[in-house]
Amino acid sequence: MPDSSIREFIPILQTSIGPVILISGIGLLLLTMTNRLGRIIDRSRALLAGLDSSVERSADTLNRELDILWKRARFIRMAILLSTLTCLGASVMIMLLFYSVLANIDTTILIAVLFFFCMASLSVSLVYFIFDVNLTLTALKIEQEIHPKLR
Repeated sequence: MPDSSIREFIPILQTSIGPVILISGIGLLLLTMTNRLGRIIDRSRALLAGLDSSVERSADTLNRELDILWKRARFIRMAILLSTLTCLGASVMIMLLFYSVLANIDTTILIAVLFFFCMASLSVSLVYFIFDVNLTLTALKIEQEIHPKLR
């Protein structure tokens, strides 16, 4: 590579650091979300196993909790999907940055659209994550209602 090509390539490397950091952060967010999904599934299985043998809980209370867990699972699934799309968009953005330099074409508008898509997807993902957290508190309230020592 001639010296002038390297000089053109370095700013692209610097520009691509932002999306790479975004991907790293989203990876940690995805880890948190998948852990929450695992907890939802474990809790659902525990409630279903205790449905027939439950003396202290009524079927109505268990069904209320299971309904909340189902809603939580759907919210977390959507949050995971949107976060994954954010990572995919950031990856494509990095490839476009490099391709635009190598092929000497202008992809500015496409990169801007991808960046907007990534930020919108991440924002909606976080909203779904907040919905899940709020439903968790609703389920906790149901647990408090049925606990005999808290009545």
